[in-house]
Amino acid sequence: MTHKNKWLLFAPAGLLTIGTGACLIQWAGSLKEKQVHTSKWVAAGTGALVVFNAGISLFGRGVLERMRHELHEKQS
Repeated sequence: MTHKNKWLLFAPAGLLTIGTGACLIQWAGSLKEKQVHTSKWVAAGTGALVVFNAGISLFGRGVLERMRHELHEKQS
């Protein structure tokens, strides 16, 4: 798989995952506001932060692959 293909895969996947994580964080916050049992909203919030951070990692990988693609194109 080329650096360009990896870039075009990881960057959008990261953005989608970041958006999903942000929505899940809001959902966990709403659980807290509804006074749901503490263990439920803490678990939901923790999972939401895991998803959000995974999205940041995927997007970061996409940025890295783009830089590698540009360096490869510049050298060619």
